Amino acid sequence: MAQILGSNDLLNTPLTLPCGAIIKNRLIKSAMSDSLADGEGNPTDSQVRLYERWADGEVGLSIIGEVQVDPKYPEAPGNLVLGSHSNHKALQLLTSRASVKNAHIWAQLGHAGALAYQPLNQVKGPSALKIGEFECLGMSEHDVSLLPDKYAKAAEIARDTGFTGVQIHAGHGFLLSQFLSPLFNRRTDQYGGSIEARSRIIVEIINKVRLTVGRTFPIGIKINSSDQLEGGLTQEEALEVVHILDQTSIDLIELSGGSYFPGATSSSDKASSGPYFVDFAIKARSMTTIPLAVTGGFKTRAQVFNALSSNSVDFVGLGRAFILEPRLAQDWLHGIDRLPKFPRFTSSLPGGVTAWYSMALAAIANDKESEFELDLASAIQAYDTRDRGRINVWLAKFQ
Repeated sequence: MAQILGSNDLLNTPLTLPCGAIIKNRLIKSAMSDSLADGEGNPTDSQVRLYERWADGEVGLSIIGEVQVDPKYPEAPGNLVLGSHSNHKALQLLTSRASVKNAHIWAQLGHAGALAYQPLNQVKGPSALKIGEFECLGMSEHDVSLLPDKYAKAAEIARDTGFTGVQIHAGHGFLLSQFLSPLFNRRTDQYGGSIEARSRIIVEIINKVRLTVGRTFPIGIKINSSDQLEGGLTQEEALEVVHILDQTSIDLIELSGGSYFPGATSSSDKASSGPYFVDFAIKARSMTTIPLAVTGGFKTRAQVFNALSSNSVDFVGLGRAFILEPRLAQDWLHGIDRLPKFPRFTSSLPGGVTAWYSMALAAIANDKESEFELDLASAIQAYDTRDRGRINVWLAKFQ
C-alpha cells in the first residue's frame, strides 16, 4: 500500500461548524439504513458495536441513517425511533461508544412519507397519488403543521441522549425530499408550487429544531442535487434550495442525489462515473458559505483528496467503502492508500446490491465480516426475512 505524500494534513484538518462544534477531520461515514434496531425503535448491542468500530477507525463523523421521528412512517422496521417510547439508557450506551476518539455521532432524522414500509401503515406523502401500482394518501395541512414539532422533539431526545448533532433527511426520495420534488408534491397550498413554497416546511423544521436544541448544537441537512427522475427536482432547483438553506441556521449541507419513485423514468440529469456530485458542489459553493459535504461514488483516497482540494467541498462522505473497510479512515488519514475491494456480482437482481451491503453491515456489527459469504439472492432473502420478522413487534409497540 503506497504512501501519498502531502495530503495527510488536508484530510486531518479539523473544521469548526457555524455553531462552534469541531469535527476533527474531513471524513464522514454517511447515513445508511443499517436496520439493526430491535423492532421497537431502540438500539441493539450489534448496532452499538457497529458505530463503535467506525469511531475507533478514526472517522470524524458518523451519521446513523433513517432515525425516525414518527413510528407510523418508517423506512423499515429495523429503524431507530426517537420519541416517547425511546429507551434513553440504550441510546446513551450507543452514543457513548460511537463517539470514542472524539468522533461525532449524529442521528439522521427521517420520515419516509410515501415510501414508508407499507406493511406497517397506509403510506402518506405531500400529495395523494396513484400511478400504476403505486398509491399513497396526501397529507392534510394539519398533518404538515405537526412536522416541525416531531422533528424538534426527536432532536431534543438526540441531544439529551448524547448524540453530538442531528441531520435532517431531505434527500433520496423520503418525505422532505418528496416535498421538494414536483413528482411527489402537487399541492396548491403554501407548501406546493414554487421551489420556495416546496422548501417551506423544511425551513420551518430547521427553525423549530434550532429553537429547541439551542445555537451550539449541530444541525445538518442532506439534500439531493437532483432526483435524477423526469419531472423531479432538477439541479437548477437544488441550487435554489442551497440558497434558501444559506439563510437558515444549518451547520452542514450534505449533497447527494437520486430518488426512488415507482414507475418514473430516469432523467438526463444522471450522475457521472466516479465521484458523482463534486461538480454540483462547485456550483453550490457560490450559493452558500455553510460547510458542504459531498457523498456518492468515492472509492479512492486520491478522489477524496482531489474533492477537498477543490476548495468547494469541506467534507467527503463515504458509505459502502466503510462497510468493506471499517478502518479505512484510519489508513487514509495516516497516508496509507488502501483500496476497498468492491465486489463484482455475476447477476443483477432488483434490490440485491442494497440487501447485500445491508447484510454485510450486520456481519461487521457482529465482528463476523470474515465469515460473510452471501450471493445476491441469499442476501435479499435474509434482508426481507429480517424485516418481516419485526412487523408484529413494531405494531405491538407503536399501535
